[in-house]
Amino acid sequence: MSPDGASVHPRLELDEYLSLPVRLSIVAALAKVDEAEFGVVRDIIEVSDPVLSKQVSVLENAGYVNAKKGYVGRRPRTWLSLTNDGRAALGRHLTALHALIRDL
Repeated sequence: MSPDGASVHPRLELDEYLSLPVRLSIVAALAKVDEAEFGVVRDIIEVSDPVLSKQVSVLENAGYVNAKKGYVGRRPRTWLSLTNDGRAALGRHLTALHALIRDL
Protein backbone atom coordinates (compact mmCIF):
# COMPACT_ATOMS: atom_id res chain seq x y z
CA MET A 1 0.00 0.00 0.00
CA SER A 2 1.11 3.50 -0.69
CA PRO A 3 1.15 6.15 2.07
CA ASP A 4 -2.26 7.43 0.90
CA GLY A 5 -3.77 3.94 1.29
CA ALA A 6 -3.94 3.16 -2.42
CA SER A 7 -2.92 -0.27 -3.61
CA VAL A 8 0.61 -0.64 -5.01
CA HIS A 9 1.18 -2.90 -7.99
CA PRO A 10 3.30 -5.93 -6.95
CA ARG A 11 5.93 -5.20 -9.60
CA LEU A 12 6.83 -2.08 -7.63
CA GLU A 13 7.69 -4.31 -4.67
CA LEU A 14 10.22 -6.39 -6.64
CA ASP A 15 13.78 -5.91 -5.43
CA GLU A 16 15.98 -4.30 -8.06
CA TYR A 17 19.00 -6.30 -6.93
CA LEU A 18 17.15 -9.61 -7.18
CA SER A 19 15.49 -8.96 -10.54
CA LEU A 20 18.53 -10.27 -12.38
CA PRO A 21 18.27 -14.08 -12.57
CA VAL A 22 21.91 -14.67 -11.63
CA ARG A 23 21.60 -12.58 -8.47
CA LEU A 24 18.32 -14.24 -7.53
CA SER A 25 20.01 -17.62 -8.05
CA ILE A 26 22.91 -16.66 -5.77
CA VAL A 27 20.64 -15.47 -2.97
CA ALA A 28 18.33 -18.48 -3.33
CA ALA A 29 21.30 -20.87 -3.14
CA LEU A 30 22.68 -19.12 -0.05
CA ALA A 31 19.27 -19.06 1.66
CA LYS A 32 19.51 -22.85 2.04
CA VAL A 33 22.83 -22.87 3.94
CA ASP A 34 24.77 -20.95 6.60
CA GLU A 35 27.62 -20.39 4.16
CA ALA A 36 28.97 -21.87 0.94
CA GLU A 37 32.32 -21.86 -0.78
CA PHE A 38 32.51 -19.67 -3.89
CA GLY A 39 33.22 -22.61 -6.20
CA VAL A 40 30.24 -24.56 -4.89
CA VAL A 41 27.88 -21.64 -5.56
CA ARG A 42 29.43 -21.17 -9.00
CA ASP A 43 28.78 -24.81 -9.86
CA ILE A 44 25.25 -24.84 -8.43
CA ILE A 45 24.09 -21.81 -10.39
CA GLU A 46 26.18 -22.70 -13.46
CA VAL A 47 28.08 -19.47 -14.12
CA SER A 48 31.73 -18.59 -14.63
CA ASP A 49 34.00 -17.25 -11.89
CA PRO A 50 33.99 -13.69 -13.31
CA VAL A 51 30.18 -13.60 -13.58
CA LEU A 52 29.74 -14.86 -10.02
CA SER A 53 32.41 -12.50 -8.70
CA LYS A 54 30.80 -9.45 -10.30
CA GLN A 55 27.30 -10.30 -9.09
CA VAL A 56 28.49 -11.17 -5.57
CA SER A 57 30.18 -7.73 -5.45
CA VAL A 58 26.88 -6.07 -6.35
CA LEU A 59 25.02 -8.08 -3.69
CA GLU A 60 27.76 -7.40 -1.15
CA ASN A 61 27.55 -3.64 -1.80
CA ALA A 62 23.77 -3.87 -1.34
CA GLY A 63 24.33 -5.53 2.04
CA TYR A 64 22.71 -8.82 0.97
CA VAL A 65 25.77 -11.09 0.92
CA ASN A 66 28.93 -11.42 3.00
CA ALA A 67 32.12 -12.67 1.39
CA LYS A 68 34.75 -14.02 3.78
CA LYS A 69 38.23 -14.79 2.46
CA GLY A 70 40.55 -17.34 3.97
CA TYR A 71 42.72 -20.34 3.22
CA VAL A 72 42.36 -24.08 3.13
CA GLY A 73 45.96 -25.15 3.51
CA ARG A 74 47.79 -22.80 1.17
CA ARG A 75 44.88 -22.36 -1.21
CA PRO A 76 42.85 -19.15 -1.02
CA ARG A 77 39.10 -19.62 -0.64
CA THR A 78 36.07 -17.38 -0.43
CA TRP A 79 32.96 -18.30 1.55
CA LEU A 80 29.66 -16.61 0.85
CA SER A 81 26.74 -16.15 3.22
CA LEU A 82 23.41 -14.39 3.11
CA THR A 83 22.94 -11.47 5.49
CA ASN A 84 19.76 -10.85 7.46
CA ASP A 85 19.00 -7.99 5.06
CA GLY A 86 19.53 -10.34 2.11
CA ARG A 87 17.22 -12.93 3.61
CA ALA A 88 14.53 -10.27 4.23
CA ALA A 89 14.92 -8.90 0.69
CA LEU A 90 14.50 -12.39 -0.74
CA GLY A 91 11.32 -12.86 1.29
CA ARG A 92 9.85 -9.55 0.09
CA HIS A 93 10.85 -10.30 -3.52
CA LEU A 94 9.23 -13.74 -3.43
CA THR A 95 6.08 -12.28 -1.88
CA ALA A 96 5.89 -9.74 -4.73
CA LEU A 97 6.43 -12.49 -7.34
CA HIS A 98 3.63 -14.55 -5.79
CA ALA A 99 1.34 -11.51 -5.80
CA LEU A 100 2.10 -10.93 -9.49
CA ILE A 101 1.05 -14.44 -10.47
CA ARG A 102 -1.67 -15.02 -7.88
CA ASP A 103 -4.53 -13.83 -10.06
CA LEU A 104 -3.47 -15.49 -13.30
